[in-house]
Amino acid sequence: MALLEIRDVVKRFGDFTAVNHVSLSVEAGEFFTLLGPSGCGKTTLLRMLAGFEQPDSGEIVLDGVNVAGVPPEKRPVHTVFQNYALFPHMTVAQNIAFPLKMANVGAEEIKQRVTEVLEDVRLSQFATRFPNELSGGQRQRVAIARALVNRPRLLLLDEPLSALDAKLREEMQIELINLQKEVGITFVYVTHDQGEALALSHRIAVMNKGEVAQLDAPETIYSYPKSRFVADFIGQCNLLDATIKSIGTDRMQVEIAGVGVAETLPVAGAQVGQSGCLTLRPEKIKLGATLPSGDADEVHFKGKVHDCLYLGDVTIYIVELDNGMLVETMLPNSAPGRAKFFDDNDLVELAWRFDAGHFILA
Repeated sequence: MALLEIRDVVKRFGDFTAVNHVSLSVEAGEFFTLLGPSGCGKTTLLRMLAGFEQPDSGEIVLDGVNVAGVPPEKRPVHTVFQNYALFPHMTVAQNIAFPLKMANVGAEEIKQRVTEVLEDVRLSQFATRFPNELSGGQRQRVAIARALVNRPRLLLLDEPLSALDAKLREEMQIELINLQKEVGITFVYVTHDQGEALALSHRIAVMNKGEVAQLDAPETIYSYPKSRFVADFIGQCNLLDATIKSIGTDRMQVEIAGVGVAETLPVAGAQVGQSGCLTLRPEKIKLGATLPSGDADEVHFKGKVHDCLYLGDVTIYIVELDNGMLVETMLPNSAPGRAKFFDDNDLVELAWRFDAGHFILA
């Protein structure tokens, strides 16, 4: 049995349905992420797991027990908030010990458990410091240590990295992955940052308008999105509107209006004449002034450079096809010398393998 099961949960605020018949499960030891834009229902769902909100209907089953209606302090669950909520007048050790004191744990056991959890989060040398003497990343680790000291079955994290700068956020992502492996506690993590979700998670539930749009491993969601919303929300993605022209055993042909025919992998339930879109990630597309032809596994189209965006490690080129459709492609800036290979209005050729894209039925 899964550690956590959310069964057909609904939460409304007046006429607005924040969570709409959501069902999912989380395994013990899993790093599970709720991902979606603002207002999608992810934070409301997390608050129901914590006990700060109660579902209007449905069950939240933790370790086989329905905890819907159980107050937060009675649940084996702790939450790390975005602002960390540390007590500024307490030292690191005192902040971590606070929930144990509230639970009337003995002084010797408090000392032992605080020492253990400080070692887990690698902050032993900072035990006597105050929060204002710590970096943002260190304060986050204190907040996590305070949540872990009661040995919860489930740790909830509500966008804990969103206030950090980009470099520190990347460092803390690695810290969180290592910490979760070391302590072995199940994490349920809420974020709107797609890159963060892909980097951290064992599985991701992408939410939209109060519902789970897709629940899969990060690589599956990225490479095989089930809807236009998921494809567009997760990273950069080209969405090429097309109609199915023919279906074979290992590939099918789709007509991209005004551009031509492309081959792609067949999808379940597809029928000739059905419309949809071909999803293509920019890094899967080759770009050149000319590209070698003759490979039966490659799709080739011509266009012209519409714009470019230099990002340091890569340059994004936006190429306009014959029908006016814009396609993003990416070239790494790995070679010495100049980083910009094409200028606006340069004629170019695009190519990608037939299995590089994924067709989504309308």
